[in-house]
Amino acid sequence: MPFSAPPPASGEPYVLSASLDNARHLSSLLRAVHFHDHATCFATASGLRVTVEDAKCMQANAFIQAEIFQEFSVQEESVMFRINLSVLLDCLTIFGTSSLPGTSTALRMCYRGYGYPLMLFLEEGGVVTVCKINTQEPEDLLDFDFCSTKVVNKIILQSEGLREAFAELDMTSEVLQITMSPDKPYFRLSTFGNAGSAHLDYPRDSDLMEAFHCNQTQTNRYKISLLKPSTKALALSCKVSIRTDTQGFLSLQYMIRNEDGQICFVEYYCCPDENITEAEL
Repeated sequence: MPFSAPPPASGEPYVLSASLDNARHLSSLLRAVHFHDHATCFATASGLRVTVEDAKCMQANAFIQAEIFQEFSVQEESVMFRINLSVLLDCLTIFGTSSLPGTSTALRMCYRGYGYPLMLFLEEGGVVTVCKINTQEPEDLLDFDFCSTKVVNKIILQSEGLREAFAELDMTSEVLQITMSPDKPYFRLSTFGNAGSAHLDYPRDSDLMEAFHCNQTQTNRYKISLLKPSTKALALSCKVSIRTDTQGFLSLQYMIRNEDGQICFVEYYCCPDENITEAEL
């Protein structure tokens, strides 16, 4: 079991403290959203959300529910800070990324509040390492306002179906075109690369399709450079929910099951490519 962190020297309480028997549960999820150095961490009683953004048109969120942790305590309504994600991942894997069978790195994570560093206590095989990572003022995050009432189309696929698609489609294309429709072709992925146009269709009764709720035909294009980071989460996931709203914003929500069978989620939001005109469709 994870050890207890020593009390703060100043006597001030930790506003956030959490412990995990296996730090790899956290590091694998964080790697799935690691496409920029910095991330914003947001903790509430329900768990931890880690958000990474790119160019104000793409956002990734890793959700780690409180139940995943052996201990998870937040003393304020919410705790928020910005951190260097690359440094955090280096610390979480300080004992290496592949432990010997039967061994794992125990983690205790503590944060005293605004202006203080995030403290990590990592233990493996009786060896304890303490890391202090400076935190920063959190920046304003994009609000995609992706509420269920604005969702026009939604499908749930087994992840292997989307993994095959990314392997087969021409990634020299600048955009990925997604068509979702209550009628044929139902769900189509298209690229326009050096080898010409390529289309991949999924019928609504495909074995890979777990749910199909399409209310109207939508065709939108998204920059592949923005979508490529999401393939990290795709590789870990077992299911993916694909949603679009009235403005064509895209939500990719990946369901990830860790080694202990616990479920976590990684979600990517992406703006449609505004450089594509209706005439080009």
